[in-house]
Amino acid sequence: MEVREVARTIRNVRRYTEILEVLVRQGFADTVSSLGLDRLVERGARLVGRPAASVEQLPRAARMRIALEQLGPTFMKLGQMLSCRKDLIPSEWADEFAKLQSAGPKLPFAEIRGVLDREFKGKTDEVFASIDEEPLAAASIAQVHRARLSDGTPVVLKIMRPEAEDVTRSDLEILRAVASFAESHLAAVGFSPVDVVREFARELRRELDFTFEGRSTDTLRRTFESNPNVRFPAVYWRATTRRVLALEEFKGILLSNLGPDDLTPEERTAVVAYGADAVARQCLEIGLFHADPHPGNLFAIRGENGIIAGFIDCGMTGRIEPRTMELLARLLRAIAAGDVDEVISVVTGLADVPPDKLDERGFRADMSDFAHAFAGATVEQINLPEILEDFFDKLRHHHIRFPAELVMLVKALTTIQAVAVSLDPSFDMIAHLRPYVEKILRERYGFAAMRRRTRRTLADYATLAEDLPREVRFLVSQARRNKLAVNLEHRGLTRLTRTIEHASRNIGFSLMLLGLIVSSAILVHADDRGGAPGLRTMGIGGFIAAGVLTILHILGNRKWLADRDKE
Repeated sequence: MEVREVARTIRNVRRYTEILEVLVRQGFADTVSSLGLDRLVERGARLVGRPAASVEQLPRAARMRIALEQLGPTFMKLGQMLSCRKDLIPSEWADEFAKLQSAGPKLPFAEIRGVLDREFKGKTDEVFASIDEEPLAAASIAQVHRARLSDGTPVVLKIMRPEAEDVTRSDLEILRAVASFAESHLAAVGFSPVDVVREFARELRRELDFTFEGRSTDTLRRTFESNPNVRFPAVYWRATTRRVLALEEFKGILLSNLGPDDLTPEERTAVVAYGADAVARQCLEIGLFHADPHPGNLFAIRGENGIIAGFIDCGMTGRIEPRTMELLARLLRAIAAGDVDEVISVVTGLADVPPDKLDERGFRADMSDFAHAFAGATVEQINLPEILEDFFDKLRHHHIRFPAELVMLVKALTTIQAVAVSLDPSFDMIAHLRPYVEKILRERYGFAAMRRRTRRTLADYATLAEDLPREVRFLVSQARRNKLAVNLEHRGLTRLTRTIEHASRNIGFSLMLLGLIVSSAILVHADDRGGAPGLRTMGIGGFIAAGVLTILHILGNRKWLADRDKE
């Protein structure tokens, strides 16, 4: 195990050096020094210097975005994840990181063919009739090629780069080490860098397993199967593995490549409306949603009955649980009523809020400003993305973190809103979200919902009433047989317990020392009165022993106090 750790460290030294060089080159020498990162490699101390004047003129957020691009796919993915987390980083940084694109150099087809042969165990030609050697796109983790299955079905192949897993694994090790440094050196950062890296590693592992993306795509395709205006690609599982994903090829116009004359105004309005409806339904009704519906992931497809909105690349998806949806409904209702206490109650239900934060004057003042800013708004006036974004912005100042899925939901809604407005400036996102917001409130506060909750509560009470006699009988039986015991567990009292134990030892030592001194004094006095020979010597030896023990005890107490202060 130790040999592997040493080998891994040696392998990462070059990468550490490269990271330091990039950070210093982009003007983050102060951050490198404050974190102690310059001590990780021998070259570190020589790297800290002034960047070029042109670099210093850029905002820090832009310089960090450039640094992430230069550091490669893992760090770019980290920036993309942080662009969704406005509860962790300032909005201007999140907006800058949103510009990161996972582009990568095109790999020779021979390397891509090698991946296919390994995945299909040398039977690539049996699975595919043909594969276009020229890629459709090259990203940081995968490369995309057109192909035909053995039965002639046209597909799009997403093939993982051969070095992707090794590079990301090495970079994740480095990110964990850097996060540990940041955790100990940047106490006021407002969140745990270690937790952020752990969350990022979990998301990255999903992206490195194409079967996860395939399952998400399949689920969304089945969900929208009855909707003629929205399509998700079919997944061809016989040609799909962890590193290869075979999808139906859409014949349409990618919105990122849309020209001014490619669609009529009516078609633009239609594709915008269908896309917005689809994202709203995913986020606020289904609970499983495409978390990154930007123009590069949306197609305008001309079907037999008109235009269709097609979604691709479901690698980044989010899931909202029913409990979270209920809390979201409570938040909307509290906002409309201007109920500050209810807003704070929702915050405690959604996030891990320290108890002392709830009574903090600044926190309550911000929540009051937020609640009253939208008070009196009707459902027809509620702009959900705007409200939630403002909500997270206020909470970020108080270092309150929210579940990643809820922040991703806001990102999905704001992204599709931005896409819609860019294609059709007259688009009304509020009108498209209104039915789903009404549905959320109705399911939480409507008569049917109240009846359902009442029925569930009564059922719980009936179960309790049914079980209560048996439980009481058991307790009485245990008490009669003297087997009823109460176990008390204390938490957070370790320091107090150790202090009490230490005080008890001091008292015991003092009594023992007092006894030794009194005994020695009696021996000396007995010798003066003509007692047995040697009593004075024994008494003086007792005094000397008492003095030595006292010095040793004082030194021990000092060490104990020093150890306690370090805790």
